Amino acid sequence: MNDTKIISPMQPVQVLAFDVFGTVVDWHGGIARAITELAPQVDGDAFALAWRSGYRPAMERVMRGELGWTLIDQLHRMILDSILPQFGLQDLPEQDLQQLNRAWHRLDPWPEVVAGLKRLKKRFVICTLSNGNIALLTHMAKRAGLPWDCILSAEVFHAYKPDPATYLGVARVFDLPANQVMLVAAHHDDLAAARACGLQTAYIERPLEFGAKQPKDVSPQPGNTWHARDLMALADQLGC
Repeated sequence: MNDTKIISPMQPVQVLAFDVFGTVVDWHGGIARAITELAPQVDGDAFALAWRSGYRPAMERVMRGELGWTLIDQLHRMILDSILPQFGLQDLPEQDLQQLNRAWHRLDPWPEVVAGLKRLKKRFVICTLSNGNIALLTHMAKRAGLPWDCILSAEVFHAYKPDPATYLGVARVFDLPANQVMLVAAHHDDLAAARACGLQTAYIERPLEFGAKQPKDVSPQPGNTWHARDLMALADQLGC
């Protein structure tokens, strides 16, 4: 698919805020490898999908007030514990479970990401805007060489995306109007929520986010300011 500019930006962007899981790093491949290394008999694809499928319901429990504020590391562990019997892993030692839960800290970026971020960083402030907690995002960045100017997280705002407090929080942190912040993400629901708060948006194609067996439809959708196949292409479009 050709990279496409959807609409002309109304204000110059100062800050690019990046979704991380799926947009910047390959969570599916990383989790599938982690469980295969620990338990080769387990279907890594199915395990990764099952673990990730609990993500939104767990966050919704916090948002409804059923749970107090909870870091994603803790939610990941709750979800992990709940799916262990499904894969015959209920007898794994605690040490192995702790190491497996931290696989989310060790996810690899998509191949072009580091180079693309370095190009974008020359012109814009680049930061995370992830539901991942600060320690997770920091460990991930240090391991993978992700050159963030700033790490922002749901933890900072005590709200998970798509709560408006997250998107508007980025603008507030940098003392900017919302339309001078752009969310960069591979998820149309995330981008739609950001647009509703006045942010500009860039969609990044990640057709293999859910693995090769479940390719995503990455067609352009109306409303996004930019549409690019990857971060290098976005850097081209933005003149970096």
